[in-house]
Amino acid sequence: MSSERTSELNPLNIALLTISDTRGPDEDSSGQFLEDSVLEAGHNLVSRRLLPDDVYLVRAIMSSWIAEPDVHVVIITGGTGFHERDSTPEAVAPLLDKFIEGFGEEFRRLSASEIGTSTIQSRAFGGLANHTAIFCLPGSTGACRTGWNGILSTQLDSRHGPCNFSALVSRKPDRDTARLQQTIGTRAAR
Repeated sequence: MSSERTSELNPLNIALLTISDTRGPDEDSSGQFLEDSVLEAGHNLVSRRLLPDDVYLVRAIMSSWIAEPDVHVVIITGGTGFHERDSTPEAVAPLLDKFIEGFGEEFRRLSASEIGTSTIQSRAFGGLANHTAIFCLPGSTGACRTGWNGILSTQLDSRHGPCNFSALVSRKPDRDTARLQQTIGTRAAR
């Protein structure tokens, strides 16, 4: 984590992913809340997607965003519960270089004052992959509000101290994406 702070906001490029088997774009109030919050905070929304709860679809879009030099942060809503179809942790955890243990811990601590002991059923978590910060929240709008207002709004703000994730994810290596895709395609063809 970086202790580098600035007096002006360093806007981050943020991608949003809603994972749901039951919601369409018109019913995605959690994704809409996060989009509104990201933009209101002065960050850039670079992509917003809605996918069914499928491990391989989630891994595919996440792998793409993690490899993309212009995506600094991914926020996921949905798929973090214990229903048999909830598979966000199983889909995303293998892609992470490091876990941010404190994110899930703090989310559950904040959530306990709102929903009591039911917070133990939340598998909210965060991590880093290729200088991309990834935060996975439950699918309810209330949970997204708790996560954004209680943690993410400050941790993604370059002006927040003593530390935040802004400087860390802003150092994402710049890659020649076309060359990288060509190399991957050439290797896959062998």
